[in-house]
Amino acid sequence: MGAFAPIIATIITVALILVIALIVRNIAKRLITRVVSSASTGSSITGRFRRSGAATEGIDALLNERRKQRAETMGSVLKHISSVVIMGTAVLTVLDRLTIPIAPLLTSVGILGVAIGFGAQELVKDFIAGMFMLLEDQYGVGDVIDAGAAVGTVEAVTLRVTRLRDADGRVWYVRNGTITRVGNESQGWSRAYLDVPVAWNTDVTTVRAILEHVAEEIWADADFRETLIVQEPDVFGVEQLSDSSLVFRISAKTLPAKQAQVARELRLRVKTALDSAGIPMVATA
Repeated sequence: MGAFAPIIATIITVALILVIALIVRNIAKRLITRVVSSASTGSSITGRFRRSGAATEGIDALLNERRKQRAETMGSVLKHISSVVIMGTAVLTVLDRLTIPIAPLLTSVGILGVAIGFGAQELVKDFIAGMFMLLEDQYGVGDVIDAGAAVGTVEAVTLRVTRLRDADGRVWYVRNGTITRVGNESQGWSRAYLDVPVAWNTDVTTVRAILEHVAEEIWADADFRETLIVQEPDVFGVEQLSDSSLVFRISAKTLPAKQAQVARELRLRVKTALDSAGIPMVATA
């Protein structure tokens, strides 16, 4: 029995190392899950739009969903990394306990890692860019973005590629490492604006009053105030002057990516109001 004592002790030690590694991995996963849960439920950052009721709730819902997606993706990556580190350390410890030389193994792994790193530089670049993109919340699924190589609606985001669908229905796969700048039309809020050109001799006060009435009217419309517009439209007055026309501008803050729909409604209402007042619109150069 004494001859088997070292073997039994080694088996017990190896078993303890593996059990401790599994326990530590489970604890790490629980902590990551708790952090992810906390990060996915944050306070609203749309306090500036408190007057708009359901529109504010719409913005908060979108931001919360984006925050949840980002947190879950990062949580998945962190869980994978923690598992690899913990179990890898446990395996190396077990090998050392079994008196198996790990120095050559570590050297081989290091050389292999360097070789893979040189051969997969673009892949590593894509993954690092994807990590920072998720951490900084540059864009998410459903956003309309200009990624340089393509412009469209984001349909999927991974650590390696971003999938976009443009206005023609064409699907683009853009590697994250190739995106050097992003224009996001869907974060927080958007702006719809309309330039209204009228004749030079048109009474400025009358046109301004008509546009202000249109702004008040669309703001009072529950179909827009509750679902599309987050702040009462502004009339900026005369935006441009030329020898043949005056250009007024009306602007409204909207829910993300809803500016086109609001702008179409503004065009319709402004045209109808000017026609009723007998004020023609003129072409601008």
